[in-house]
Amino acid sequence: MNPLFSSFRLSALAAASLLAVSVQAAEPIKIGVPVGLSGANSVVAPAVVQSSQLAVDEINAAGGILGRQVQLEIADDGSGAVGAQKAFDTLVFQKKVDAVIGMETSAARSAALPIVARGKTPYIYTSFYEGRSCSKWMYVNGWVPEQQVAPVVDYFTKEKKAKTFFLIGSDYSFGRGMLSFTKKYIEQTGGKVVGEEYLPMDGSDWTAIVSKIRSANPDALISSTAGGAPNVSLAKQLQGAGLKQPYGNLAIDEGTAKTMGVVATGMYLSASYLTSIDTPENKRFIEAMTKKFGNDLKTPNELSEPQYEAFFLYKAAVEKAGTTESEKVIAALAEVSFKGPRGVVQMNKSRHAALAMQLGEVQADGSIKILQTFPSVDPGPQCPNIK
Repeated sequence: MNPLFSSFRLSALAAASLLAVSVQAAEPIKIGVPVGLSGANSVVAPAVVQSSQLAVDEINAAGGILGRQVQLEIADDGSGAVGAQKAFDTLVFQKKVDAVIGMETSAARSAALPIVARGKTPYIYTSFYEGRSCSKWMYVNGWVPEQQVAPVVDYFTKEKKAKTFFLIGSDYSFGRGMLSFTKKYIEQTGGKVVGEEYLPMDGSDWTAIVSKIRSANPDALISSTAGGAPNVSLAKQLQGAGLKQPYGNLAIDEGTAKTMGVVATGMYLSASYLTSIDTPENKRFIEAMTKKFGNDLKTPNELSEPQYEAFFLYKAAVEKAGTTESEKVIAALAEVSFKGPRGVVQMNKSRHAALAMQLGEVQADGSIKILQTFPSVDPGPQCPNIK
């Protein structure tokens, strides 16, 4: 073979290889965001989308991830199992996203897990939930009952002298899971549950349950609904019935509370994020959100802020791994952390995170007054055997 031709051929191959690497590096990293744009979560979904958009803008402005820009792919999961299957199929197998970051109902999450497993796609679940949902491909930065229930129950017991409780929920895994844990905790601490009632996820007529509450006459009420719309309908009907017991809501977020107006006043909640958290990181986050969205800003809340920080946790994992290759990113996710509006978050507690929890009370203007703070609350043994 002519040496000159051979040299030319090798140069051409090297150039082609460099071009292929360059093209790959230029390709965006796709992150899928499945969220309930319709259904029960439609009240909170816009805030989740906004926080996702801000995170992507900030990451891209700083050079992206491994020099690649991030591309957002949003899909409506309908707030339920059927919609989630369609949304995840689209994101994982059609859009071929590199990762999924999503705030969803438990029904949607449960339907999605087999799909991310089949696609071997890293999934950061950013919603609070009932706990103990485990997958090799999923990490969680939202709270679980072990972190969220005690502040509300203990406050009612000690400060409101409550001895009897009535529990109200949506009839699915989150509602029942949260209230099952709550009932056990109430009984362990010397209280008594005098009623426990549920409506379907999309139910809106709480009349029969309100009547049972009136008959039982408990010292305090605690609810765990599908969030969003069920929160609104339940609170309105409790107020309309003239019930005055202390009311703790295990599924309310600050944004929904503000949209509810006077019906949310006096409601108690336990959260890992509130806009009133007084840290430089939270102030910067609020300012950035306000600057980007102006009058269209949806109140940052317990369901949207974890979504924001999850993008940075994913970024840190990819950069630690040096690649978007799924197995390596999954391994890195337990090792990285991010200091954001909630403080330092690391998902190293059996794929969950220790979180600072805030006990708050909704004020007349919709703001949340922080009554107590509980630093670094452990999530307990959620997924200890997942490899």
